[in-house]
Amino acid sequence: MKFKLEAKDKGSSARAGTLTTDHGDIRTPIFMPVGTLGSVKAVSQPDLKNVVGADIILGNTYHLYLRPGMDTMDKAGGLHKYMNWNLPILTDSGGYQVYSLSHKRKLTEEGAAFRNHINGDLVMFTPENVMDIQRTIGGDIIMAFDECPPYPCTKQYAKNSMERTHRWLDRCVARLAETEPHYGHNQELFPILQGGGYSDLRKQSAEYIAGKDAAGYAIGGLSVGEPAEEMYETSELVCGILPEDKPRYLMGVGTPVNILENIGLGVDMFDCVMPTRNARTGTVYTWNGVMNIKNKKWEKDFSPLDQAGSAEVDKMYSKSYVRHLLRANEILALNILSTHNLAFYLDLVREARKHIIAGDFAEWKDKMVMKLSTKI
Repeated sequence: MKFKLEAKDKGSSARAGTLTTDHGDIRTPIFMPVGTLGSVKAVSQPDLKNVVGADIILGNTYHLYLRPGMDTMDKAGGLHKYMNWNLPILTDSGGYQVYSLSHKRKLTEEGAAFRNHINGDLVMFTPENVMDIQRTIGGDIIMAFDECPPYPCTKQYAKNSMERTHRWLDRCVARLAETEPHYGHNQELFPILQGGGYSDLRKQSAEYIAGKDAAGYAIGGLSVGEPAEEMYETSELVCGILPEDKPRYLMGVGTPVNILENIGLGVDMFDCVMPTRNARTGTVYTWNGVMNIKNKKWEKDFSPLDQAGSAEVDKMYSKSYVRHLLRANEILALNILSTHNLAFYLDLVREARKHIIAGDFAEWKDKMVMKLSTKI
């Protein structure tokens, strides 16, 4: 896996590059749609590729381990073949479930014991078996097993959690060195930076993972309830420490504004369920701001869903019609809105890339942040 840094913005820390994997190139900055269970909700793989224009998607180790299970995954030949997706895949390690399922897990130095949210069975995740599971899934980029601390938490908790994450990282690295990819393509490990809301711990974690000479680095433990300004301060701090010649991935972020601001701070890769999850409740992201399609003001608006949108659905269906479908609980509404939002997110990062290459990203970003923050 190679990362080529191709351009830097003149007025910010924004960068444009290309990350090359065995399944294709990823043009950065990039947004990665989330396909937790091997499917991006309500959007087919052909539409992800041809309409949304996704370079890479995500799968989740914890959820895929439970369903369909690793025996099925292995017999299918890995997630790429199983879901008929021939472009890059990144798999999260399940570390976020250590955070989100905190009421159902027990954390020890060995790993995290979960109560399976489907049937209540006990599941034990360790750095070693999480690497083995990700070998079986076959993602091009695989994530280290980490603990995401809650927000807020005490400094001592954040410190203990960060140090455990570092020890787990060492075990992940060792396990990968003992094993081989299952399906003939390379897999690269991204370490995850933690440290909670404490800048000195974040600095310490950034320095530690930077010493691992990885193919890329992830910033974890943000977008968990902290103010946006704290997120930006952390991104700025750690991007100044992480290697310049490797991609930086901000996990679980975020709104269009969050993405543009973090691009300006030096982040290259993003993922979030927001465009699809919020689509299912009627949120529509556009170049002019955020629209709630359920509002009565759209009831008799027969203009296209988004005249400036790039997806076919944007001009094919009216606001009134999509509002009607959503209010009537028609499944087509979820497909239309999810496709639109994902296409918008990909258009947003591609436009950002153009402005980085042109050298005027900072000026463009400031104007866009104002527009994208508007409720229409």
